[in-house]
Amino acid sequence: MVDVEPPSGARFEHHVVTMRPAAMTAVLDRGGQRVGLIWRHRFAPDVWNWELPGGLVDDDEDPADAARRELVEEVGLRVEGLRHLVTFEPVIGMVRSPHHVYAATALDGVSTPTELNEGSGLQWIALDSIRRRIDDGEVQNSGTLVALLHLLAFGAE
Repeated sequence: MVDVEPPSGARFEHHVVTMRPAAMTAVLDRGGQRVGLIWRHRFAPDVWNWELPGGLVDDDEDPADAARRELVEEVGLRVEGLRHLVTFEPVIGMVRSPHHVYAATALDGVSTPTELNEGSGLQWIALDSIRRRIDDGEVQNSGTLVALLHLLAFGAE
């Protein structure tokens, strides 16, 4: 419970959920025409959808380091040019959970993924198919939506 005092001055108490920050990366192929996505099942909404590699940021871990770590754990990939796109709050009214979104270019595979429950493995999806996939409900994860829409609106640079 937190004590809230809005601009009107009428104070009230409200529940706030605090969750660990998350970090995810939109990995582009060297040509910048495809993005690496994972076909994953999410049990809470019982949904299969395309998602970026990513996960939770550990205590005292830099979000960019978490993004790099998750890439190795989930898809065994090292990247170059990791750059921050945006940080956003997916449920800003009552949940604290900053999501740090990055973009990078695929460099090379460095290991076999160690996370065995992370979906189908990385698949290279054409950027020009993303709008249709969003329209068809194939992308529902908030971080993935933000990253992909950012790339479509502003480009990969």
